[in-house]
Amino acid sequence: MATKRRFKLKPEALNKLKIIGIVLGIVLAIFIFYRSNINDLKRLGYSEKSANKILLKFKKKEVSALGKNKTLNKAFESDDYIEKNFTSYSKIEYQNQKNIIKNINKLLEKGYSNEEISLILSRGEDKDVSEFAKRAKIRYIEEFFTVSYSKLKNYDRYVSYMNNSREDEETSVLYVNLDLDKEDYQEPKPVDEFSYTMLVNKHHRLDREFIPRDLKVIDKDYASEKGMKANATAIAQAKKMIDAAKKDDKHLIINSAYRSFKDQEEIVETYQNLYGESYVEKYVLKPGYSEHQTGLGIDFGSTDTNIFIESDEYKWMEDNCYKYGFIHRFKTKYEDITEIKNEAWHYRYVGKKIAKYIYDNDITLEEYYAKFIEK
Repeated sequence: MATKRRFKLKPEALNKLKIIGIVLGIVLAIFIFYRSNINDLKRLGYSEKSANKILLKFKKKEVSALGKNKTLNKAFESDDYIEKNFTSYSKIEYQNQKNIIKNINKLLEKGYSNEEISLILSRGEDKDVSEFAKRAKIRYIEEFFTVSYSKLKNYDRYVSYMNNSREDEETSVLYVNLDLDKEDYQEPKPVDEFSYTMLVNKHHRLDREFIPRDLKVIDKDYASEKGMKANATAIAQAKKMIDAAKKDDKHLIINSAYRSFKDQEEIVETYQNLYGESYVEKYVLKPGYSEHQTGLGIDFGSTDTNIFIESDEYKWMEDNCYKYGFIHRFKTKYEDITEIKNEAWHYRYVGKKIAKYIYDNDITLEEYYAKFIEK
């Protein structure tokens, strides 16, 4: 019977295997340690890419002490990372902008503080910040940009308006944002989406084809003429308001509501023929600039008198219209903002919550729009 031969490694080969095993063990340990550190950073909110860079730059201890920081994460992800700016990155408020780190670097070079850079980033989109970073340092950056709804791209217009008008910083920001530093009807902003807060005036224009949402015929018992239309929600609330006024012995009626672009053209032509061009320029809005085209602007009247501003119905409306989502759109004291003479009869549906805010704070729709809608 044949005997089995046992395989035996030579001492040299055995030593090599031991060394390989030790090396593999070390590599595995390093890998486990490395992945553990990566995972620690990822749990803090850092991406795989930034975590790798943090470890390569031996910054884990500092980063871990700071905790989650979106600006730092973006910095380590970026090819624009500069080591000396590490502390600034960690203190500058994050904005979701493509070139945020590149722009931070430029602004730091120009001598802006971390707080000033946070302010600059918060007042514009990526392209606005990129353009602003090219210009010479502005000494008093907070002059306009501490106004919460200021816009980086409008800085030069703010300065020009304030110098020419002698208004304060916040008024200058408001008026410029509303394009009140421009001529009427010049470079209007197009308005193509329907909403209860949509702004249509001499600087915000609807096109010929615009038709508001949910147009509905107003019930004959609530309107002075048959066939008038308005937005369905605005009609429903107007009816509730008229019924509530009637219980208080006040008699309201709807005299005008939705008007198309073509309707406004015809109105302009009629008034031109009757009173001339200068009258139209002063008192009649051009087609596309009338709030009636939104289906949300409604003219109310009293069935007891033709002079609405002197009626009890007008006084009732001033105290109660906001409860039904309406605001008195054009008042004498607002003329410098609305650029429309007082119209006691013209009310605009914006919804109950916003109407109450406008009523409580005694502001215009323009002001609400600038501060909260178009920030």
